[in-house]
Amino acid sequence: MIINKVLLHVIKMKLKKPFSTHLGTVKEREGIIVEVIDDSGLRGYGEGVAFSTPWYTEETVGTSLHIMKEVLIPLLLKSSISHPEELSTLFSSVRRNNMAKASLECAVWDLYAKQLKKPLWKVLGGNREVIAAGAVAGSPLIEETINQVHGFSAEGYERIKVKISPENDIELIKSIRKEFPHLRLMADANSAYTLKDADHLKKLDGFGLEMIEQPLGIDDIYEHSLLQRELKTNVCLDESIASLHDARSAIALGSCRYINIKLGRVGGYSTAVAIHDLCRQEGVRVWCGGMIEFGVSRAHNIALSTLEGFDFPGDISSSTRYWEEDIIEPAVTVVKGKIKVPNGPGIGVELNRRRLKQVTLLTEEYSL
Repeated sequence: MIINKVLLHVIKMKLKKPFSTHLGTVKEREGIIVEVIDDSGLRGYGEGVAFSTPWYTEETVGTSLHIMKEVLIPLLLKSSISHPEELSTLFSSVRRNNMAKASLECAVWDLYAKQLKKPLWKVLGGNREVIAAGAVAGSPLIEETINQVHGFSAEGYERIKVKISPENDIELIKSIRKEFPHLRLMADANSAYTLKDADHLKKLDGFGLEMIEQPLGIDDIYEHSLLQRELKTNVCLDESIASLHDARSAIALGSCRYINIKLGRVGGYSTAVAIHDLCRQEGVRVWCGGMIEFGVSRAHNIALSTLEGFDFPGDISSSTRYWEEDIIEPAVTVVKGKIKVPNGPGIGVELNRRRLKQVTLLTEEYSL
C-alpha cells in the first residue's frame, strides 16, 4: 500500500437535542475526519472520536490532532505497509493515544478493502448482512428519559441503554420498568459509583437489567471483580478496557460478563478483533459501543458488528438520532430496529462533501 497523502478535517456539529450524563451535557460535537489517499487517488475514511474535553478519556480533539500531525502521520507516510494490521506495530512506539491511532488505522482498513474492491465487513470476516440496533437515552429528567425510551421503542430499537447515577438510578429504572416491563434494558453508570455502593447497586438486581456498564472507576479492573461477585446483574466494562491485556486481565479476574468494544477506545480494528476473539473463546459477551459519532465512525461500527460475537445490539442508531444532516451518504438508517450492512467497497459510504464543507473548522493536508 502506497499512501502518499493524508487529509484531516476538524468538524463541529450541533446535536439535535443535548445529551446528558452525570459527567456533563454535550450540546455540540467536535471530531476529526481522516482521509488517507493512495497513489491512484483512492480514499479511505476514518474518524477521530475524542471529545473536546477529557471527560471520557484523557484524549481530546486537540491532543489527537497534535499526535496525528506530529507523530503518527509522519510514521505512516514514511513507512511501507502491505496490510492494515501492520499499523499496530508501526504505532507501538507511541504510548496510548488510542483514538488518534484508531482514526488512521480505520481509514487504512477502509482504503485496503476498497483496493480489494470488497466490503470491509467481509474482509474482516463478518457474517451478518443485517445488525440489530440499540439506542441510548440521556437526560437529567426522568420524564424526559421515559419520553426518549417511548420514541426509541416505537422506532423498533431492540435494546435501550439509560444513563444512571446515585441520584437517579432506582427511581429512574423503576419508572421505566413500570411502563416497559419486557424491554431489553441496560444501565450505564460512567463510573458514578464506588465499591462502597455495592449494597445500593444490589437494589437494581430486581429490575431485570441486561447489565450495568462501568459502575466503578474508569481504570479499574480489580474492584469490578469484587462487585460482580456481589451482584446478580451482569457487569459490563467499557472505559477499563483499552487493550487486549486489559480484557485478558478482566476475564481472568471475573470482573465482568460483558465487554463493550469501541474501536476508538482500543486503538482500531486489530485490537478490537483480538478482544472479540478472546471473549468468544472465554464465554464473555461483547457488543459495539458508541461515542455520539458522525457517520464515518458509525459506518466502521457497523462493519465491526458483523463479526460473529457481536450478537447483542450495539450503540448504533440512525444518523438522524443526533444530526439534522450527517456527513456521509447514504446516511445510516434504522428500520424496525435493524440496520442493513452496506455492500459497497470499504465501509460502503462516501463523504457528503457539501455537508462536510459546511461543518468544517479546519482542513490540513500532509503528503510525502
